[in-house]
Amino acid sequence: MRLEHELLAVEREHDLHCMLELEAPPAPGTTRRPSLHLALVLDRSGSMAGDKLRVARACARYLVRRLRPVDRFALVTYDDDVELRVPLAPVDPIRLEAALAAIAPGRSTNLSGGWLKGAEVLRGLPARKGPRKVLLLTDGLANVGITDPEALVALARQAGDDGIGTTTIGFGLDFDEVLLTRMAQAGGGNAHFAETPEDAPGIFAQESEDLVQLVAQNVSVEIRPREQVRFLGVLNDFPVVAVEGGVQLQLGDAHGEERRRVVFALHVPGLARLGVARVADVVVRYVAVGERIAQHELTLPLVVNLVSADEAARAEADAEVTEEVVVLRAARAQEEARERAEAGDLDAARRLLSSSAEELRRLASGSERAEDLRQQAEDMERWASRMERRLYDSGTAKQMRYESWWLSQGRAPRRPRSPSSPSRS
Repeated sequence: MRLEHELLAVEREHDLHCMLELEAPPAPGTTRRPSLHLALVLDRSGSMAGDKLRVARACARYLVRRLRPVDRFALVTYDDDVELRVPLAPVDPIRLEAALAAIAPGRSTNLSGGWLKGAEVLRGLPARKGPRKVLLLTDGLANVGITDPEALVALARQAGDDGIGTTTIGFGLDFDEVLLTRMAQAGGGNAHFAETPEDAPGIFAQESEDLVQLVAQNVSVEIRPREQVRFLGVLNDFPVVAVEGGVQLQLGDAHGEERRRVVFALHVPGLARLGVARVADVVVRYVAVGERIAQHELTLPLVVNLVSADEAARAEADAEVTEEVVVLRAARAQEEARERAEAGDLDAARRLLSSSAEELRRLASGSERAEDLRQQAEDMERWASRMERRLYDSGTAKQMRYESWWLSQGRAPRRPRSPSSPSRS
């Protein structure tokens, strides 16, 4: 846990950025990991006909090949209607192949019904049996069943609270990227964008790798300010829940050796006494996933050092915290630019993106993470160049949304890769 400024001037008020960096331990070996319980929910609406459905079948086959005999898998499909084609059970290749071959394109998109059926087949298993996750794939808008986005997000959040995660894959250019990223966030899972059928295999490869490297679920960070200190907000895009004495940020799952950064801001009043002062407690909670599934809790004191105004003025800011603040603000700016572009204000969107790119480039000079900062600046400039009516389209909007979403989770954006890339299990 690091502060942008550890030395604060005594008797002066301060707005203070704090960064908590979490690093997951290595994943256990394949034979030691707990059983996985996965419900794959596939959209088979009419728009999935052709290459999309063919690739979805191939991805399902790839996914189950990564599972062990002790894992359990269910297959659900949906259009207007919902069908449980393979009940939750150890993988039976012959039954699965027959079920996949029988999937034909249908009509509308009952997304809620498909997701609810996937969650239902997992709900009967207690959490101690191992991780449970719904993997939802769709290429269209929810137009049958529950269609209200807030209701769908609330369902994903409730399931997440019950230990059932949700990961979403948006296929093509006609789905609601905001809904799918919010459902994944509420469900503690990942959100992916497959613009073309060729992107999907790499996404399934990455997701299957994450599944077998899962080391913790329901990771949360609770921030409890002390005395007159106030919580000002979090720069990441995590669900924030008010709890007694503070707020709780819900981070979802953690995978082997993954690093995530959480940045939040506090208002520290003018404290009159020189020396060390405790301004907050930070509580990290998670459920460890391994040979044993167990709840863990760690409380970290957040302290500052109150010094004279001259000494505080001479102290340099922590460069890594400052850089992370700029990265997260740029992610927010990118999402705001997307929203403005969707509303038709392309000039304002371009200005936001260009300004953020300039700040990232300025910060990159002399930084240890200069390459990452310049890459993010180049991405922002690329989006700025597309803020013209003849260039801005649905694909641009979706790519911007997903890149900013991954950055706001304290992670680097994920880009489709080949499923033949080396992966750990």
